[in-house]
Amino acid sequence: MKITTEMVDYISTLSRLKLPPEEKERMTGELEQIVSYMDILNRLDTSGVEPMSHVFPVKNVMRSDEVEPSADRAELLKNAPVPDEEAFLVPRTVE
Repeated sequence: MKITTEMVDYISTLSRLKLPPEEKERMTGELEQIVSYMDILNRLDTSGVEPMSHVFPVKNVMRSDEVEPSADRAELLKNAPVPDEEAFLVPRTVE
């Protein structure tokens, strides 16, 4: 596929980039190389290759949920400067 400077202009507009003229010429050549390499990859036989979502095998890294008793509320509220029966009382910061 032939990449033109008009295509580079369109791509740079989509990506909100302002390229100077000399950079547009360089980008045209680089995009042509990328597209030609993609053509080479498209010719490979991948019929026996299983699709994957990641390059490395990814397993669920989350631990399983376990029910555990919570800390004793009365014990925690002993450290409060102004305790309530259910929560820490703090000065109001927003009116």
